[in-house]
Amino acid sequence: MTPPETSDCNESAMASFAPAPGSASLPPVLDACCACRKFWFDPTDSRAIFCDKRTATRISDVGTPGTIGRKPLVVKPDLVADFTSLPFPSDSFALVVFDPPHMEKLGDSGHYAMAYGKLCGEWRNELRKGFAECFRVLKPHGTLIFKWCEIEIPLSEVLKLTPEQPLFGHRSGKKMQTHWCAFLKPNN
Repeated sequence: MTPPETSDCNESAMASFAPAPGSASLPPVLDACCACRKFWFDPTDSRAIFCDKRTATRISDVGTPGTIGRKPLVVKPDLVADFTSLPFPSDSFALVVFDPPHMEKLGDSGHYAMAYGKLCGEWRNELRKGFAECFRVLKPHGTLIFKWCEIEIPLSEVLKLTPEQPLFGHRSGKKMQTHWCAFLKPNN
């Protein structure tokens, strides 16, 4: 894995999203922890800013069983930022996607940890802060799409970490363990 980018790189990335005089501001969508952008139809969609707290590239060893024909795993956010402390003004985005890591019982260098990240330490507090930050940068009446996989931790435990109530949701995946939940930010 490559180390996180420097703050100079982040300043440069933020400048690329700064509005030009007389133009609109930030793109309407924020992916707060994009990882490999696997569920995006277009992982370079210009309507979104892709953030993650890490950058990494992992190329499978040639000849390793099960890796032939696989693409490299690449975590390359537009902006290196932690979802617990997003560098955007309040009320900036019409839609926020929040797909944090779902598992804590992973090795640090395994495929899933590389592709999706890993819950560590005080993960409940981290997710609580993440929900709060995602709602902070969301415009009033904006939508938060939250994705969670119940492989280790039930969705009901995670939803306790935010005072906001989901509107509706959907289960997906082979074992129906992945949940997609839609929230609507109140107009305070």
